[in-house]
Order: sequence, then C-alpha cells, then structure tokens
Amino acid sequence: MNFSSLYAEFHPKVLRYLTRLVGESDAEDLAQEVFVKAGRSLAGFRGEAQVSTWLYRIATNLAVDRLRSPSYQQVALLEFPEDGLPHLETELEDGNPWTGEKTPEIEKQLVQKYMTECLMDFIGKLPDDYRTVLVLSELEELSNKEIAEVLDVTLDTVKIRLHRARARLREDLLNHCEYYWADEMPWRTS
Repeated sequence: MNFSSLYAEFHPKVLRYLTRLVGESDAEDLAQEVFVKAGRSLAGFRGEAQVSTWLYRIATNLAVDRLRSPSYQQVALLEFPEDGLPHLETELEDGNPWTGEKTPEIEKQLVQKYMTECLMDFIGKLPDDYRTVLVLSELEELSNKEIAEVLDVTLDTVKIRLHRARARLREDLLNHCEYYWADEMPWRTS
C-alpha cells in the first residue's frame, strides 16, 4: 500500500479516534504525527498486523503521550447547572408557533444533546486505560482482539478494562446526568 492511499483511507478514522481521545484542538496535530511516523515506517511494515491496527497503535501511543504531558490541559465541555438543562422550560414553552403545543421532538433533541455532552464529559474523565478501550470498542467498533493488538495487552486485560470502564461510566451517568436512562444505554452492566 502506498502512502497516498493509506492516508486517504485511514486519515478520517484516525482523526475521529484521536478527537475522541484528546479533543479537537490536539487531534489534527496528532493525526499528522501519526501519518509522519507511518510514512517513515511504511517500507518496514511487515504486515503481521492489519494496517488499521498498526495505525491505531501509533495513534494510541501518541495520544497517551500527549495526555500525560504536563502541558496538556483538557478543554472542559459545556457544563450545565445542577438544576437541569439551561433554558429548557423557556425553549419548550415556545413549542409550535401556530398551536402553542410543546413539540416532543424538540424536548427529545435537547435531552439527546445534553446526554451526549454529559457522556463525552464523563468519558473524558475516565482514566486513560479505560477511556482508550471504551473508545476503541464502542465508538471505533474494534473487536476485543483488535484492541488487545492495538494496545499490546492480553485479551483478558481488554475485557477487564472494558468492564470497569463501562461500570464507572454507568455509575457516573446515574449519579450526575439528570436524563440518563441506564436501561437504554448499550453498555449496561446489570
């Protein structure tokens, strides 16, 4: 595989992955570093692993280094007040301008937006090991075996970290996210 096709095929995936790990502000720089390293090593790539696994491993190593660096400061997501969604009542009172009825779709969209922000906030607060396996599994849809290869850990280690990440995330969401419905989330631990 030549560098151009490698970049074209995998850059969007690597960028999305890094954005989920380190945030938008650092993701593009790290993605460029991934492909600089990959370009330098492409001739020596032996094909023992899938190209995607190899790239995710480079990306993971760079992200972990960045997260551990003293200069790294995580950008906080928008925080909502403890009493719920900001201006939810005002926005919903408006409803349909013709009938004055509240639109359930608007409420649903606001709750989904709030939950997405709450979820991403708590994923960002997970320890690096937990966040990495959760992002690779749930958001990047890698198998546990692929995650083990990317992180160079055993399959059992991946399973344990994933279980603990899901359990901690579930607990945080239950305790801190007003609109969290545990039975509707894909990573239920019950």
